[in-house]
Amino acid sequence: MTQKVPGLTPDHASLIVHGADKPGIVAAVTALITRQQGNIVALAQYTDDPVGGAFFQRVVFHRQDLSVALPEIRADLAKTLGEFQLEWTLRDMSIPSRMAVLASTSDHCLLDLLWRHRRGELPVSVPMVISNHTNTADDVRSFGIPFFHIPSEGPDKSAAEAEILKLLVGNVDFVVLARYMQILSSDFLKEVGVPVINIHHSFLPAFIGAAPYRKAKERGVKLIGATSHYVTQDLDEGPIIEQDTVRVNHADSAVELARRGADVERQVLSRAVLWHSQDRVIRNGNQTIVF
Repeated sequence: MTQKVPGLTPDHASLIVHGADKPGIVAAVTALITRQQGNIVALAQYTDDPVGGAFFQRVVFHRQDLSVALPEIRADLAKTLGEFQLEWTLRDMSIPSRMAVLASTSDHCLLDLLWRHRRGELPVSVPMVISNHTNTADDVRSFGIPFFHIPSEGPDKSAAEAEILKLLVGNVDFVVLARYMQILSSDFLKEVGVPVINIHHSFLPAFIGAAPYRKAKERGVKLIGATSHYVTQDLDEGPIIEQDTVRVNHADSAVELARRGADVERQVLSRAVLWHSQDRVIRNGNQTIVF
């Protein structure tokens, strides 16, 4: 089965700009796009302080024959934005980001992502799914996506991480942990070299560890939620991309909490993946700006 890559926009580019705020940045960016024969179709910006603060901007523009013009546009950006000492990235939006998914036995987030991709809701390609269990193998392959089983047992995960890195490095643009129930080492995060997005079953850092919905039931919670964040060396403390909640009450069982929580996890993770794949998320220390 040939994998379809949906939601791409020919001759459209996304430009992300960030750095120290100062007068003239917006004028310089828009003038550059104009002289490069581009037409701006979306523009969002934010500064955390107009005096000495940080500036963030996302621009999407159309340019006929974009792929031919990209080298000249990049050279112009390097010169123009270099004068403002700004960091920037430019991406051809007709080329999908390559998203690998890591999963364990829980399949709700994994299959939701693959289903949304097949429906054309996520503008990514999915070159592989990697799991430390085999229960989702047939489901994943039914989407026409390669499935790799890499067991991860015992306290030393280095051999499993090495095998995963062989598959990932150079082949993907970001990784999604779709309820992958393994803690990734700091060495792994350094070597993989791309952003890693996780989904967590609460407003962090509440109810960490095993059986979170049983713990939530025991505490008599009135809200349950989910948090999607970038993975860092500090466990479950990376920059947050998206969060959401659902109201519950004393009559809901732990099983019902888990069912409703799974719904929230799916929604939060899919939004985070979509926004990341559309270049809407800019990391700023341990925070994010989401346009």
